[in-house]
Amino acid sequence: MRALSQLKSLLSPELFRKVQPTKAQLSKVLGQAAFSRLHGLGHIVRSPFGRSTRVAAPTVTLDGDCQAGRVYLVGAGSGDVELLTLKAARLLQQADAVVYDRLVGDDVLALIPAGHERYYVGKERGHHSVPQAEIGALLVKLAGQGKSVVRLKGGDPGVFGRMGEELAALAEAGVRAEIVPGITAASAAAAGMGIPLTDRAHAQQLRFITAQLCRKDGEPDWATLARQDETLIFYMGLTKVEAICTGLRRAGLPDDWPIMLVANASLPEQASLIGTLADMPHKLAASPLPSPCLIVVGSVVRMVETSPAAAQPAAEPLVR
Repeated sequence: MRALSQLKSLLSPELFRKVQPTKAQLSKVLGQAAFSRLHGLGHIVRSPFGRSTRVAAPTVTLDGDCQAGRVYLVGAGSGDVELLTLKAARLLQQADAVVYDRLVGDDVLALIPAGHERYYVGKERGHHSVPQAEIGALLVKLAGQGKSVVRLKGGDPGVFGRMGEELAALAEAGVRAEIVPGITAASAAAAGMGIPLTDRAHAQQLRFITAQLCRKDGEPDWATLARQDETLIFYMGLTKVEAICTGLRRAGLPDDWPIMLVANASLPEQASLIGTLADMPHKLAASPLPSPCLIVVGSVVRMVETSPAAAQPAAEPLVR
């Protein structure tokens, strides 16, 4: 929590406008390592061919302002507050109102100052949720009251986040909007397991698919998905694992083709299962995972076994 409070202080516009801290003061507050990472104190760019160039130290400016009557469609990332973008954190500090989803973590919400308006509009399987039309109407209403509004979505707002519908509602009402991307679950899950999403030896293509298509009245074109030169990422597919495995095997992928399930990517409670298309349904039945859960299909999954960045239990630190 100390790191979180330091981040909140650092991102506060009042800190920069009123106090205008020196580099020495910021270094003292944050610690030299954190300050160096933020302000890029290294001045020398080294060439692999032996020459070095001295450049000006870069700085990060956090002095923008939320605009009244504008809606910011912001990605909250995968859950880890440290993976939140600086711009997203600044907007959360400044916005008059925040409209947020179920998958936004408590540490991220803690960046919202006390007294600022919050509206929960999360959707959850099997529970009452706010209709999408009402969410759009709420954004229009708040902006119409002259408030700066952050529409906070888990992951990236443009990846299966219904952002298009909200943009349409804002456009119809003549409300200006701005999009702030976030780290999507696919990137967080792959990073958490220590693998790339693409690799020259494994996958030259990457495809994101919503598993909501795996319904009785419609399903993906399995024949076009059953390729061995790409990585498939299925979102919202925890209840569709068996259908996915069956569909891909029926379309031609081998029974031993790798598949990985990652739940709560980037969070301390991250959990995973690795198997094949043939055995994953049985593995999941024996060791259920919670939602949200991402499904990764492709030979890149095999890289987990040898990756130096693969997730390790806290009691078994990875030796580099």
